[in-house]
Parts: sequence; C-alpha cells; structure tokens
Amino acid sequence: MAAVSAAAALAGARRVVIKIGSALLVEQGRLRAGWLRALAEDVAGLRASGADVVIVSSGSIALGRGVLGLPAGMLALEQSQAAASVGQIRLARAYEEALAPHGITTGQVLLTLEDTHDRRRYLNSRATLATLLGLGVVPIVNENDTIATDEIRYGDNDRLAAQVAVTIGADLLVLLSDVDGLYSGNPQSDPQARHFDLVEAITPQIEAMAGEPLSALSRGGMKTKVMAAKTAVASGCAMIITAGAAGNPIQRLRDGARATLFAAQGDPRSARKRWIAAMKPRGAVHVDAGAVRALAQGKSLLPAGVTRVEGAFQRGDPVTIAGPEGPLGLGLAGYSSAEAAAIAGHQSREIAGILNYPGRVALIHRDEMAL
Repeated sequence: MAAVSAAAALAGARRVVIKIGSALLVEQGRLRAGWLRALAEDVAGLRASGADVVIVSSGSIALGRGVLGLPAGMLALEQSQAAASVGQIRLARAYEEALAPHGITTGQVLLTLEDTHDRRRYLNSRATLATLLGLGVVPIVNENDTIATDEIRYGDNDRLAAQVAVTIGADLLVLLSDVDGLYSGNPQSDPQARHFDLVEAITPQIEAMAGEPLSALSRGGMKTKVMAAKTAVASGCAMIITAGAAGNPIQRLRDGARATLFAAQGDPRSARKRWIAAMKPRGAVHVDAGAVRALAQGKSLLPAGVTRVEGAFQRGDPVTIAGPEGPLGLGLAGYSSAEAAAIAGHQSREIAGILNYPGRVALIHRDEMAL
C-alpha cells in the first residue's frame, strides 16, 4: 500500500484539531493580526470542505505579558497567571474578529490536565465540545493558565491538543510549529539531519530523536510533539507537524508543504471502542429483548429498555450491558446507579419529572459502548 502524504491526510480529514504555538501568533508581545487573518481563511476553507475544526491556541501569556509590560524570561507563577488573565480576553477576541467575516462563530473552552483525567469533567468537556461542533462553532481551546498550578498543568499545548483530539474523536491533529517536521537531529546545528515525511510507528529510536525547544516563546520542543503523537495515533488520530510561520499554513500544507505525518493506528471510533472494552465494569444494567434489538441496530440505550440496575457507579463509569441471554458488552453510563435505577423502564420524556432536572435522552449513548 502506498504511503499516505500529509496533504492527502488533510484532504480526507472530517474532524481536525489545529494547534498554534505562541511564537506563531505573538511577536514581541503583539498579535500577528495579518497571520491570524490568513489562518482564518484556512479554517473557513476546511469548514467549506465539510470538516469540523477545533483550534488549540497558545498565546494568552505572551499577549498578556506584552500588555502588562512584564519582563522577558521566566515569570513567577502568579505573574504568568495574571498575564494569562489579561491575554485570554484578547486572544478570544482576536479569533472572534478574524473568523466572523467568514460567518464562523467561535467559543472559548479553557481546560486543565485535571479536566481530562477526572472522568466526569472529561465527559462534560466531551459533551460541550461535541455540542459546539454540532452547532457549527469553532471552539478555541487553551489551557486554563489563570488557575492551573504545576500539579494540574499540561505545561505545553502539544499534549493538550492531542488530548482534545482524542476527546472529540478527531481524525487529524495538525501542529503548526516553528519547524517543518521531525528530523533525525537538530536541523539548526546538524546540516546532515534527515527529515521524515512519514512516521508509521513511534519507536524508541524515533523518541530518541526529540530535542529541546528551538524558541524562547515555545514551551514545547520536539519531545512534547512526539509525546502528543503517541497519544493521538493510539486513539486513531493521525498527526502532522509542519511549519506555520508563513501565511495560510493550512493551504500551504494542502499544496504539499514539507511536513511529517504520524500515521494513525486504526480509526477514532474503533480505538475508542477498544478502550471501553478493556475497562473493568463497576456495575451492570439489564435490558429487555426490545433494547437488545435496538442496540444491534446501532442505537443508544434508552431508559425504557432497562429492566434492572446492579452495583454502585457514577456517571461515566463503565458498566456491563446485559440482555436476557447474558452480557452484550460494556458502556459508559450517562447516569449514576441511583439515577439509572430511578428512570429504568421509563420513557425519556419522563426523566425530568423523575430526577427534577432535564437529563440526557440516552442512559448509554451508542458512541460510548462496545458491544
């Protein structure tokens, strides 16, 4: 089978996460407004081709630093958080103003490492992002630097972008960087360093090629990019590293600009199913024959089809789905065990009256189960 190029991967992607580093977006404390307008043209082009787009953007601290007149070099945590607070407003407004002329609505999403490690926060983030994309919004995601401390930080937006890609089931992650891909050595100091167009498997040798950051504004060097690639490709999401400093970097990628493509291992849907199937169940929901038939047709599990709930579990916990003839598979519960027991056997329209809040239609969504 012929190797897939980065341009071909971009052309075939239906859900794309684009990560933008501070060095591309901010120069000497000021926004590169012209560059951002060109990127907006690229995003509009992706949207016109039918792709969903999420942007993971650095730049809030760099922008805030310039506004507040903070010194160059490392900042104290409190200074970084203050700079982020000032910069986040300007960053969100800049994206809004750049994308609005293309008829694109933006939304800001601030995350921390804790938000993706805690099951309930992860599910909330996933649901919010999915809803935004369903409404045609381009979410602008950044680490919540105003509150994040070292123990709950990603520390770089490469890995945050990979986690966002996994969360939304993206099939492509594009890291716009100050380098045009992975090399066998540092191309700035080693003229013999070899560029890789395609990485089919992330081996220890590939990991050993990662170096240190090449830019004072960029936290993430090649090491964090390779770490991001490991996360992405294991979840069925291909990843591209390409240079982004010139205008219209996504269009340049379409036109064959130099890049490194990390090939995905399978597709996002099957990777997620494998992840769910490997979990240890914390309870069980028993369903009737009608629900078994509905599940076999690819439908979600509704409360009306549930006959019994076993165990103690919380929303997002893995549970066994069992039919009259035995276990059918696993799924991530949309309700706690107490809530599930209360609505079992009831129509979805009755949920609000039983729980006293407007709940989800499905007890287990079809995308959250492995049968």
